[in-house]
This record gives sequence, structure tokens and C-alpha cells, in this order.
Amino acid sequence: MKDIYGLLGRNIGYSFSKGYFTEKFEKESLNCEYNNFDLIDISELKEIIENPSVKGLNVTIPYKEEVVSYLDKLDPIAKEIGAVNVIKFEKNQKLTGYNSDYYGFTESLTPLLNPKIKKALILGTGGASKAIAFALDRLDISHTFVSRNPDFNELSYKDLDEDIIKSYKLIVNCTPLGTHPNVDDCPDIPYEHITENHVLYDLIYNPAQTSFMKKGLQQGAKASNGLQMLILQAEKSWEIWNK
Repeated sequence: MKDIYGLLGRNIGYSFSKGYFTEKFEKESLNCEYNNFDLIDISELKEIIENPSVKGLNVTIPYKEEVVSYLDKLDPIAKEIGAVNVIKFEKNQKLTGYNSDYYGFTESLTPLLNPKIKKALILGTGGASKAIAFALDRLDISHTFVSRNPDFNELSYKDLDEDIIKSYKLIVNCTPLGTHPNVDDCPDIPYEHITENHVLYDLIYNPAQTSFMKKGLQQGAKASNGLQMLILQAEKSWEIWNK
């Protein structure tokens, strides 16, 4: 019987993880399969947990925070971040939550940084943005969240002016705006104030070059999509499941 791994999420037909791990299992001749578990509601997780063939899960939008209450334990980093994207099934069937997003982001961002980058804007406030904030703290880059409905200490998109854009030289898109098939969408920021000293990082990987990235590149900025982050966090997931 094959060991089953999979991805928890909603509307995840597009899943990078399924393609990545299916190819990995074939290439390495592993007796495993990787499935998408597309859940309408997080309560459906119980049925998956009870399947003895399931050995590990990834978690994506919108369940990275909701899933925490179903776990027996959190790794200290996942606890600090407050979001989980890897679930390990321990030998005693207890479930431990981990976060490998912060690792994938840190490792893929570091080569793009320049000494002028001291502050970052994080566009969006979902589960992924928490891992990004944690990674930036570790890199000693201060950050501010931008939200359509800002809380205390957050900015709204309307607040973003020339002064703010010029002082925040790293801008990370954690929203789904621009994801295929809505490839013309992008966060509503004043791109005209972006310079060659800026880095625009988009967590989206499909399309490979989003509107957000294109608008940054037109201003001379560096830009990256989220593919390398996904590859790195996937390999870290495999490491966690097998340690």
C-alpha cells in the first residue's frame, strides 16, 4: 500500500505541490502518492486524519491558521508565526504542525537583497503573510502590513504615497491578486514611485511573471515570483515528514 501525502486547501486544482511531489516520487522510485484534499470546510479534515495511509500534509489558503486547533502540538517556530503549512503524522498518530514557508521565503529572498533595504511592505494579512513577517524579523528588516481593512499599526492602500514607497524598498505581495487566470490584476500601489533600489517579491508563481512584477521591472526594480520559495518549502516539508 502506498504512503499518502497531500495538500489541504480550497479550490486547489492549480496546486504546485501535487505536480512537484508526483514527479519527485516517480524520479526517486518512492512508493508514495500525493493528493489534493480540496475541503469546503476545515471540519472535513477529520476524515483525512483517520486514514492510516496518510503520512504527511501540506496546508494552503485558507486553512493555515484554522488547522492549528486540530493539531496536538506545534513546532516552536510555527507557534511563534501562528500559521502552519506542514503537518507531520507522528508514530503515535499525534499531529505536529510546522511552518516551512518562512524558510523557503528567507532562502529565496536573501540573494535579492541590497544594503539599502531596511524596511518592507507586506501586502495582505493572511496566513502566508505571518511567515513572511517572521522571516523579515529574522533578517532584521522592519515591516508594515498593508490591508484593505487595516487594523492598528497597519496601512491601507490609500495611505501609500511617494514617501512611503521610497522608504520601503522591499514590497512583498501576499495577496492572490494576479494569479492565473486573472493575470491582469495586481495590488493597487503607486508603482511610479518604485526605483532601481527596490525589490518586488510576489508569492504567486502562476503566471511566472505577474503584473505586479512587470510594473516593478518597468521601473528598474528587481522582481521575483514565488516558485523558488515553493520548491524550498516543499523540500523542507519532505525533510520534516521523514525526520
